[in-house]
Amino acid sequence: MTVANVCHSKGVMHRDLKPENFLFTSKDENAVLKAIDFGLSVFIEEGKEFRDVCGSAFYVAPEVLRRRYGKEADIWSAGVILYILLCGVPPFWADTDEGIFEEIRKGEIDFQIDPWPVISSSAKELVRRMLTQDPKKRITAAQVLEHPWLKESGEASDKPIDTAVLFRMKQFMAMNKLKKLALKVIVENLPTEEIQKLKQKFTEMDTDKSGTLSYDELKAGLAKLGSTLREVDVKQYMQAADIDGNGTIDYIEFITATMQRHKLERFEHLDKAFQYFDKDNDRYITVDELETAFKEYNMGDDATIKEIMSEVDRDKDGRISYDEFCAMMKRGTQRRGFASRSLAHVVTMRHKK
Repeated sequence: MTVANVCHSKGVMHRDLKPENFLFTSKDENAVLKAIDFGLSVFIEEGKEFRDVCGSAFYVAPEVLRRRYGKEADIWSAGVILYILLCGVPPFWADTDEGIFEEIRKGEIDFQIDPWPVISSSAKELVRRMLTQDPKKRITAAQVLEHPWLKESGEASDKPIDTAVLFRMKQFMAMNKLKKLALKVIVENLPTEEIQKLKQKFTEMDTDKSGTLSYDELKAGLAKLGSTLREVDVKQYMQAADIDGNGTIDYIEFITATMQRHKLERFEHLDKAFQYFDKDNDRYITVDELETAFKEYNMGDDATIKEIMSEVDRDKDGRISYDEFCAMMKRGTQRRGFASRSLAHVVTMRHKK
């Protein structure tokens, strides 16, 4: 918001605020965060309204779609970013750009999905004010910076929003064993820098420094994330994340269960995971190949494999094609399919009037 405020005070509208356009200057922990890509930015003229539709679909303000907008559109985009930072998914979603635009026009913000119930009312109030449909009533950049939730010593908690970790563990519980194992294969091949933060979270929970999480360590760790859980809930999380069934959770299993799904569903990751199962490289996964993979991880019986084939083998030819595998991996991991549409693949629009 400091970037938007400085730009607006100097008579500039960015017009393409999104997470991808904010980069750290280095990998250092104290690196400076900078805004980039001012290719769509324009100088603001008093009383002038802009009419060309530009920006990235998830972040476009409703008045941009009406082709009559000003600097208030930047605040809307920042509000979308804040919503995503707090819960992991965008406030307006559909399978196509036109569908996304229709949701934006409706302007219905969902504060019921996890982890919103445990996020402060002050944070929700700020998001609402930034995503106000009428740009004339929308909060300004300067007002955002003065909001109680953002001010130093204000209402925002200093504690990281670890509820997202718990949220992703809930999602992981609902996955079939093929998907869990495929995600584990992907995580095993990720570069260290991509898993560093979750590995650090695992280390904090691993109080006896054994390299694995016991039931008691998982229970204590989840409690520190701010959630009151029943014994049965903790047991379910334990069983879901313990992919190899050895009674403990190693750091790869923990990261597999808690990693942001869109990071794991890039084409190159899905291709590598598919190759792990497709031993003969014929672009199909057979029942025998599933059995071989599951035996290696001690995680599946005939009934499990039959259930997976019934769910994933859509054309019922007795094997899983690459397309069927990818469809399974992208299905149902986040609200309204956001995971299947990585932010990195959002197409920037430059449609002129």
